[in-house]
Amino acid sequence: MTFDRFVAIDWSGAKGVRHKGIAVAVAEAGAAAPRLVPPPARGGWARGEVAEWLEALPGRVLAGFDFSFAPPFVDRGAYLPGLETAADGPGFWRHVDALSADPDFAALGFMQGAARPHFWMGAADGRKADFMRFRQCELVFNREGGGKAATLFDCVGAAQVSKASFAGMRVLHRLRPGFAIWPFDPPGGRTVVEIYGRAMLRHAGGRGLKIRDRTALDAALAVLGSLPFPGKDGLNDNQTDALVTAAALRTLSADPRWWRPEGLSDDIARTEGWTFGIG
Repeated sequence: MTFDRFVAIDWSGAKGVRHKGIAVAVAEAGAAAPRLVPPPARGGWARGEVAEWLEALPGRVLAGFDFSFAPPFVDRGAYLPGLETAADGPGFWRHVDALSADPDFAALGFMQGAARPHFWMGAADGRKADFMRFRQCELVFNREGGGKAATLFDCVGAAQVSKASFAGMRVLHRLRPGFAIWPFDPPGGRTVVEIYGRAMLRHAGGRGLKIRDRTALDAALAVLGSLPFPGKDGLNDNQTDALVTAAALRTLSADPRWWRPEGLSDDIARTEGWTFGIG
């Protein structure tokens, strides 16, 4: 696959309409340093604005979103046992979108509605361990020493990925007519993949730890074949995650291994998906 530009989006599932936790970076084909894309208004990006900007981006685009594209399916043969949903990723996104009336693609209506029994939101829900389900790609990442991946069903704490992921599924539902969503769809000229910042930082020669200074950022970019970042100091870790990941997408996308990772079966591709760069 060849692309003109590579986009990395560090995502957020926070309440509200504008989100300082969203960062967007773009790397053009070649070796130029990735650049940050400023939000269109003060206060940060709205999720809907990210979708609009991505849809308007010209050329052959590979875009990565930092959230889980689907819940686990393989472990129990269903996304949410006892709750009838489609048995494929795109059908599940449609289901989440239909049951969420929240602004800016949030999905609390789904999470706190019919699907509520599947989420751990505190001690009143019982043992946290009973909710800890993982996708196959997360199990692979854990076995490879990447660290303990978070589960979609844990809604407590700053590290939880649940709200961001279910909000993201609504955005995937919107984007899919114009983008192939890999691996649920075969990759094409305009493709969206799931990314995990920690995995991309490992591809950049580190241990997956957050980058908070320019020296470490430029060292990571160099490993990925990129020129140093020319922008100002004072970057936060959402921004450095996005910059490194944009450069990593440019490098990894040229290697067929990452489009056909070991362990990715047709059933997994149809139901759970896979994180690009793991395997």
